[in-house]
Amino acid sequence: MPTTALLGPAEIRELAERAGVRPTKTLGQNFVLDAGTVRKIVRQADVTAGERVVEVGPGLGSLTLGLLEADADVVAVEIDPVLARLLPSTVARHVDGLTVTEVDGHAVLRDADGRDRLTVVISDALDVHELPGPAPVALVANLPYNVSVPVLLTFLERFDSLERALVMVQAEVADRLAAPPGSRTYGVPSAKAAWYTHARRTATVGRTVFWPVPNVDSALVRLDRREPPATTASRQEVFAVVDAAFAQRRKMLRPALATLAGSADAAEQALRAAGVDPQARGERVDIDGFARIAEQLAAAGVLDRPTRTSTGRPGRVDP
Repeated sequence: MPTTALLGPAEIRELAERAGVRPTKTLGQNFVLDAGTVRKIVRQADVTAGERVVEVGPGLGSLTLGLLEADADVVAVEIDPVLARLLPSTVARHVDGLTVTEVDGHAVLRDADGRDRLTVVISDALDVHELPGPAPVALVANLPYNVSVPVLLTFLERFDSLERALVMVQAEVADRLAAPPGSRTYGVPSAKAAWYTHARRTATVGRTVFWPVPNVDSALVRLDRREPPATTASRQEVFAVVDAAFAQRRKMLRPALATLAGSADAAEQALRAAGVDPQARGERVDIDGFARIAEQLAAAGVLDRPTRTSTGRPGRVDP
């Protein structure tokens, strides 16, 4: 497979200057300068030729080119319209034989055989409910720091074709996503990610590979799709229990679930029926345990009421 000339520090800064782009904290933009890091991400994602990969937040195209180098077909979701419109021309200069066209309102780079190698979707990733072209089998991304967990969980929910994900996130977030029950960092992201996947932290990424240099370390997390727990409770019902259990950390489950269950006694009854100690804390319960609790509360008819999530928004159970 031919090696693609990936973006280096000088070209990234030149591209940004030409487009009048300055990375913003609002959008969580930190561009990867190092080609070795890009290839490590692609390698750890086990990207193979011909796979359809979705990338969220392609930015100036560092990782996009790495995915194309592995002969994957990429659908890139970019919220910044300036960056999204710059990406096709950048890729066309680095990958021979691609022509830029438009299909259903999306910029598409197509090779001589008619294969769509890159499709650019201009959208907030959290608003994406469907993607053009074949269903993606992998999510590979340097996720914007400020929305990494919501984006990851939303895509796992909406696109069940995703068999795996390899994402770069803040090191602290990586620890939370991969944390097992009972660990110091286990919480809402850990439990919700476990509904969909087996997650593990695979590598630490130094700060100097980014522009601008962030004030936190980053890490790679690999998530492999698993079957959700066998339960009659819905995902929304289980996640409502997870949110309530961690709304006040270190609180025992009996009082933590009292509002959701209608009373502390009702919460205790459901917990005992689910085989969970009412004096345990949420940090000790795995996703299967939360599913059993939700099943008991749903059977009692108490999960039909509007819920208030850990983000404080009533009437919605966040992914």
